[in-house]
Amino acid sequence: MAEHGFARFSARQVARAIGYSIGTIYNLFPSLDQLIVAINTRTIAMWTEFVRRRLEGVGDDRIGVLVRAYFEFAREHTNLWMAIYDHRLPAGMSLPSEDDDSRRQLTMIVVRELAALLPDVDEAHVERLARSLIATVHGHCTYALNGSFELMGEADPVGLALERVREAIGAAKPD
Repeated sequence: MAEHGFARFSARQVARAIGYSIGTIYNLFPSLDQLIVAINTRTIAMWTEFVRRRLEGVGDDRIGVLVRAYFEFAREHTNLWMAIYDHRLPAGMSLPSEDDDSRRQLTMIVVRELAALLPDVDEAHVERLARSLIATVHGHCTYALNGSFELMGEADPVGLALERVREAIGAAKPD
């Protein structure tokens, strides 16, 4: 996935790369979707650790660190990062609970950082805000990586994303 990206990914490539037969891969993962879910969950675990390391020892501007870490991880692992969002589960398939729990850890880092900044805001509202801010940063990051911001003449997509995040946090603070 890291080498070829989601669009050109195949279980056959994985089998060849690790010296297994395609049958062995499908004994371990009954479908290509389950293999992709496992890879994406592993990528999110890597990303979670990446963010945690960036936050270690940071006292001020932890939100800035989160936004920059989002862009940094996406730039350093573009194919893996994009695969998380390019893969769609087939109808009727849901994430195994352990995968869902693992994926939620990344969001919970953002929730905890926002809760520290917004101690008087309801927890459910903080969680909704976290999801919205993640989507905002994701959109900015996607535009940065696919060249859309460059075409628009935007030279600082990270700064722009951080401005939107800070505005939303400011607006969420009780009067």
